[in-house]
Amino acid sequence: MDLPSYISGYVDGEGCFTVSIAPRPTLRVGWEVRPSLSVSQNGDRDQVLLMIQRYFGCGTLRPDRSDLTMKWEVRNLSLLVGRVVPHFETYPLLSGKQRDVELFTDVCRRMVRSEHLEAAGLAAIVRLVSEMNPSGVRRYSPTTILTSLAEMKA
Repeated sequence: MDLPSYISGYVDGEGCFTVSIAPRPTLRVGWEVRPSLSVSQNGDRDQVLLMIQRYFGCGTLRPDRSDLTMKWEVRNLSLLVGRVVPHFETYPLLSGKQRDVELFTDVCRRMVRSEHLEAAGLAAIVRLVSEMNPSGVRRYSPTTILTSLAEMKA
């Protein structure tokens, strides 16, 4: 079996590359950026999630009470950049979700360069994130975040 290709296909169907941005008044820019990859599966079939966790050598498994599934998730930036991103560069997704992977990768690499800690860098990240997961729901709109960043400069 070609496990790396299988994992990419599985993530293409059941995974989500997300970058959440939430207020954090203690940070200089007032916003925290949190990238994550999660993959969900019915609890009675979580052996695939265990296989994915072993393959990447990271991530946590937890029940997701919102839809009664199990979820494997990686939130650590260095693990995302060091283990997850290289996999999906070598074994890209075949659906439109590949665009989310590319934007996610760009955001993570910008964060490694600490661009999210400056208003201009965070604004660029917000614009990239606004293109991801078009059917997703955002707690804070890009306009709200960008407006608050512009007010900081004023």
